[in-house]
Amino acid sequence: MAKQQDTKKLFEDLSGTGKSIGVLTSGGDAQGMNAAVRAVVRMGIYVGAKVYFIHEGYQGMVDGGDNIEEASWESVSSMLQVGGTVIGSARCKEFRSHEGRLKAAHQLVLRGITNLCVIGGDGSLTGANLFREEWSGLLEELVRQGLIDEEAAQNNSELHIVGMVGSIDNDFCGTDMTIGTDSALHRIIEVVDAIMTTAQSHQRTFVLEVMGRHCGYLALVSALACGADWVLIPEMPPEDGWEEHMCQKLSESRSRGSRLNIIIVAEGAIDRQGKAITVDNVKDNRADKKRLNIIIVAEGAIDCHNKPITTNHIKELVVSCLGFDTRVTILGHVQRGGTPSAFDRILASRMGVEAVLALLEASDSTPACVVSLCGNQAVRLPLMECVQMTQDVQKSMDEKNFEEAVRLRGRSFENNLNTYKLLSYHKADSKLPNSSFNVAVLNVGAPAAGMNAAVRSAVRVGIKEGHKMFAVNDGFEGFYKGQIKEITWGDVAGWTGQGGSILGTKRTLPAKHLDKIAEQIRIHNINALLVIGGFEAFECLLQLYEARTSHEDFCIPMCVLPATISNNVPGTDLSIGADTSLNAIVETCDRIKQSASGTKRRVFIIETMGGYCGYLASVGGLAAGADTVYIYEEPFNIRDLQSNVEHLTEKMKTGIQRGLVLRNENSNENFTTDFIYQLYSEEGKGVFDCRKNVLGHMQQGGAPSPFDRNFGTKIAAKAIQWISRKLKESYKDGKVFANTEDTACLLGMRRRTMAFQPVVQLKDETDFAHRIPKEQWWLKLRPLMKILAKYKTSYDVSDSGQLEPVTRVRPKKAD
Repeated sequence: MAKQQDTKKLFEDLSGTGKSIGVLTSGGDAQGMNAAVRAVVRMGIYVGAKVYFIHEGYQGMVDGGDNIEEASWESVSSMLQVGGTVIGSARCKEFRSHEGRLKAAHQLVLRGITNLCVIGGDGSLTGANLFREEWSGLLEELVRQGLIDEEAAQNNSELHIVGMVGSIDNDFCGTDMTIGTDSALHRIIEVVDAIMTTAQSHQRTFVLEVMGRHCGYLALVSALACGADWVLIPEMPPEDGWEEHMCQKLSESRSRGSRLNIIIVAEGAIDRQGKAITVDNVKDNRADKKRLNIIIVAEGAIDCHNKPITTNHIKELVVSCLGFDTRVTILGHVQRGGTPSAFDRILASRMGVEAVLALLEASDSTPACVVSLCGNQAVRLPLMECVQMTQDVQKSMDEKNFEEAVRLRGRSFENNLNTYKLLSYHKADSKLPNSSFNVAVLNVGAPAAGMNAAVRSAVRVGIKEGHKMFAVNDGFEGFYKGQIKEITWGDVAGWTGQGGSILGTKRTLPAKHLDKIAEQIRIHNINALLVIGGFEAFECLLQLYEARTSHEDFCIPMCVLPATISNNVPGTDLSIGADTSLNAIVETCDRIKQSASGTKRRVFIIETMGGYCGYLASVGGLAAGADTVYIYEEPFNIRDLQSNVEHLTEKMKTGIQRGLVLRNENSNENFTTDFIYQLYSEEGKGVFDCRKNVLGHMQQGGAPSPFDRNFGTKIAAKAIQWISRKLKESYKDGKVFANTEDTACLLGMRRRTMAFQPVVQLKDETDFAHRIPKEQWWLKLRPLMKILAKYKTSYDVSDSGQLEPVTRVRPKKAD
């Protein structure tokens, strides 16, 4: 990792004055590309550079003319929520030739563009790197042909390239997520949820083909998110005899009362004999009383002999073997459509800003880089090393070295695959370890989308670990009242996509009922606790830990999983449910802004939830393109409010028609939403009018997003495995006794890793009065939001500063 530079000096050196940046999108479109373009344009203008749209990708660069257009601040207004790519994308055979690249170089030199931001897949980025390598030779050739003079060649002697990966397939090594992947998952899950609804009326098997000709990420993650019965992906070809195994699994699932079977097939799936697996091959039996199976097939699914597995083959197989009535759905380009998710907007915005910084810092010795996401951290990686690693994946698959292919895909892919295997179906009479341990699961606090997915995962992993799993209804209130019962594998079927809390959840803390809770632990012989919830869940575990001195019954392994829309739990960067809430906020903001389309200038004042935590308002504001966000963590006064009104007034005079102001519900007890609405209404007279909206509990409702389903699924599985280890370590003389700090932990995501942290150690990191962590990583994103809203603000790239630091690292093959 490179040593961080002095912040002030770095910022001074990042002036873009006299520089020109070209931005293009190439290859297949992906939701979020427009957000990336918007961020590049606005950050470029912010630092004083000229920024140019290059329309229609490399084709526009070759053709020149009106295809290369200078961008203004206003020209990217209202782009954030638009799917596809507004500046266009095209395949360009001409650019693959030397003559085509010569023409492109000429067009760039004519406009003094020596910095390129390329948003596309590995082919587009490889082409950009080749262009950079040839640049000096191309300039010499242009001089020889008399198309440019020596001075122009000297002034444009260096070409700098920075890439961002826009691909719904998430098929580029070196980044956990590519722009567009999360939005594509939203489209897939919307279809699966719709299918599950109609399945209540019919007895069918559904086979879904999703995109992923060379990468099974979409199929794998969507299978996790919906609890698919079977998934077929290129990186995990089924063994010989897979057909019989799959049909047996579907049949047994029906016989155990499953209303739903799901088979997911990647677009190019093949079996190990090399035969194509397609979605047209699965059918359902109306005579059967069970309801639904779903198979998901990745577009590029293969067998162990590298032969494609076609959907037709799957359909014919299930029909002939089981006689199930089958329906086939090929999602196709639906996955590329629609508005980008909140995650993709934020990811693309962060990457776009980072790409501009990378271009400004580049020198003639700097290799072309790609801006990537690793965990929750932005990183710059050498472009061609990532491209080479991506190509190595395909090489490993061609050589049938599938384990290596999975490893090369990276940590995120590998974790998803391992979790799917862990949760895969098991026979009712199959032999499982018998641990003799009883583990209880409960929800605490307000409902959060994804809680049910976490409970399902915990129950099923616990059963596979050999434990008896117990469900507690209504949190610790239900616990002390004895609302505890054993929960089985089948009891949690279909829970993944359900919003709210099926177990029920209360805010009751255990401190007043310790004796009764201890009694219930003895009655049901509970050996470990998994608590899923928000700030109250953290407080509950802390109280139980501190009560160990007086109640030996609490000397058992205990773990809390953060689940709250407010994202205010200490010890974690993200909480289950926050992503769903962000998407609800962003979708509502989009609709509210659209309601003003065609009207006079209008400013919307919107209140979000979050208690004293400004996460939803700040990150939602970044994703929705807010002009101002008021939060408790960043105090403001009447002068700030007046300044914000004046800022909006000036923006409105430049032709922008709409303004968006978000306010966290507890940002200030005196400057209420009504006060801010009235202030803006009065001060904006003659320039804009105002409307206000309090979003309320709609932020807590709805089906969980793909991210929350998978996040809840994965961390719950990890938590149960941790509990299993702690149970074995603390089992002595026929009983469990765990009284050390590291046996009462919170599992949270910290930057790049998932970490178990003793709750007692998190006390010092917590502001209990306001129920928030003392330090919150997302505050580093607020200057980015202000910059993109045209505010002049300090921009700090140091670790202790306002923006997530960029780590310049070499890509690890296992990452």
